[in-house]
Amino acid sequence: MILLALSANTSFGGLPVLMSLLARDNCLPHVFALKADRQVHRHGVLALAAVSAALLVFSGGDTNTLVPLFAIGVFVGFTLCQTGMVLHWRKAGKPAKALLNGFGAVLTGISAVVVTATKFTEGAWLIVLALPAIVLCFEAVHRAYLRIGEDLGLGRLPERPHRDHSLVIVPVSNLSRLTCEAINAAVSLGDEVRAVTVTHPDPEDRRAAEALRRDWELWNPGVDLVELPSQTRTVGRPVSAYVRKIYTYHPTTRVTVLIPEVEPAHVWQRLLQNQRGSVLAHAVRRDTDAAICRLRFRLAAGRRRS
Repeated sequence: MILLALSANTSFGGLPVLMSLLARDNCLPHVFALKADRQVHRHGVLALAAVSAALLVFSGGDTNTLVPLFAIGVFVGFTLCQTGMVLHWRKAGKPAKALLNGFGAVLTGISAVVVTATKFTEGAWLIVLALPAIVLCFEAVHRAYLRIGEDLGLGRLPERPHRDHSLVIVPVSNLSRLTCEAINAAVSLGDEVRAVTVTHPDPEDRRAAEALRRDWELWNPGVDLVELPSQTRTVGRPVSAYVRKIYTYHPTTRVTVLIPEVEPAHVWQRLLQNQRGSVLAHAVRRDTDAAICRLRFRLAAGRRRS
């Protein structure tokens, strides 16, 4: 029990730091290199906790199964570290220290082989499969980051910035303070602003669309209201189709879809929302290259209607 307690302390103290180094070398997702407010590699700690919990469930909490896994990991880690030190001392021109670390690497390597062979059927096979799989994952993540860096042109000077015509699209369904804030933000962001609303052939929906058109003309914000007819009640597809149509006729236009959303004063009130903004943002992001801007309109706690 003492052995496992000390090993857990060592793992949670050292592995998140090692994962952050691997993340900086593009062998793990970069999220593992981030630190929390308390300067702790939170994501590495959480990942280690999840794997540890899975091992406990898998082994049934049997120390006879966990100790060999720990021993193999320790011996393999010592072997790799001392082999690295051998290479380091050879480059530094210190053969005596290289010989000492080489001797230690041989001993720990033999120990790893012996423990793996004797405990193979008792759970050591898991390490035999896990280590190559982890190395393959490192290689796959590294190749993915290389492709991403190549696509982004990292390490190369980009083209000089230039100004394109910008168009901001604001989806609306009714007139409210939220609509007003969205239009104010849109006219501040782009050269041209268009409000869009999705209409359906249902008679009740048509009457709501006509009422919105009348209210819009009375409000007269100086922004055109475009109706997007749709045979279904989906909102995301008509808006994304409209954005694609804009790109077809004006390929150099920078399109931004500004989605106004209400942020309730209390967390539990989010359950009352229809999540239409998230659905719309997902559809536009999936089908177009337009920029997504989600405008949060915060409701003050305790506000009373006058």
